[in-house]
Formats: sequence, C-alpha cells, structure tokens
Amino acid sequence: MAQSRLEKIGTIFTRVQGLLRGGAIKTEDKPIWYDVYAAFPPKLEPRFDRPAPEIPVRKIFYAEDVVRAKLHKENRPQETISLFDHKRSTQSQQFVQIYQDLKAQGALDEQRIYETALDLLAEQRQQARLEATPEESLPEQDAESKSQLLSDFKEAVVGQQTTSSPPPSTPKGKKEANVGINIDSLFKD
Repeated sequence: MAQSRLEKIGTIFTRVQGLLRGGAIKTEDKPIWYDVYAAFPPKLEPRFDRPAPEIPVRKIFYAEDVVRAKLHKENRPQETISLFDHKRSTQSQQFVQIYQDLKAQGALDEQRIYETALDLLAEQRQQARLEATPEESLPEQDAESKSQLLSDFKEAVVGQQTTSSPPPSTPKGKKEANVGINIDSLFKD
C-alpha cells in the first residue's frame, strides 16, 4: 500500500503508516499531523469514494458589510493599507464607525446617514491632512538637512579622492572612477 501513489488505494494516513512500518520514513521525520490523527481519528474515514454531505453553505454577513460594500462600490479607496500597521484604522473602518454612531442616534433615514457619514469622513481626512502637514519651520529644517547632506557627500568624495590613488594596472587611455563613500556617515543625525 505504501508503494502506491494512487489516491484510490488507502488514505494518506494508511500510506504514511505503511511508510513508517517499512522504514521509508524515519520516526523523527513523520508528519506533525500523524500523532494527532492517530489519537483522534475521524468518525468516518476520509476516502475518495465517500459522497460529500449535502449541507448548504450559509452566507455570513455582518451588519456593516452592506454599508462597506456600498462605500467601496460608490467611492474608490484613496489610501494605501499596510497590514503591519495595527495602530491606524482604515478609511472603511472609520466610515463604518461613523455610520454606526449616526445610526445609533436614530435621527435620520439610511440614505441620509450614509451621506452624512461620507461628509464626516471627508472632514476627518481633511483635518488629518492639516495636522500632518509640516509647520512653517519644517521647510527650513528640510533645507538645512539637505544642505548638510550635500556638504557631507562632497566632503566624503573629496576625502576619498585625496586618500585613494589610481591602481597601477589602469590603462593610460582610460580613467577609472574609484570613489567609495561611506553612506552611514552621510545619514548620521
């Protein structure tokens, strides 16, 4: 049974069991699931010829899924999402939160709640942009850092040119650019 690759002969468990008995697989190389399957075998053996149960798949919808679908259908997302950033909520999460808050107040109908939530989201995004824009002193600092970076770069190039001499094997007609710059020194604060 272990030599057969045909899925109709035995199950994956019986094939691995045969490989272990025959010595084709070492005990330390057996699959992780093997011990769990041996300890808790299924009620019905998973075979290819067993008919699949006719259980209908339930559709799972949350209350906010309809609103989120409408938002994404009518408004294209204007943000990039980093899956590593757990601190910031996405635009659709912010919209759903605003929508649920307005709906909890119960003063408006569904369409008016949707439109109001869109307006409030736009206001929040605009306010976040204003808070994120640099103040008047920031361009000065940016220009200073650029000039400092440029001067560091020039100093590094001049220092490399004065300390390095051309290799003796360089042909007379060709010039070799042998400039090495320590990048770490350029980006020190």
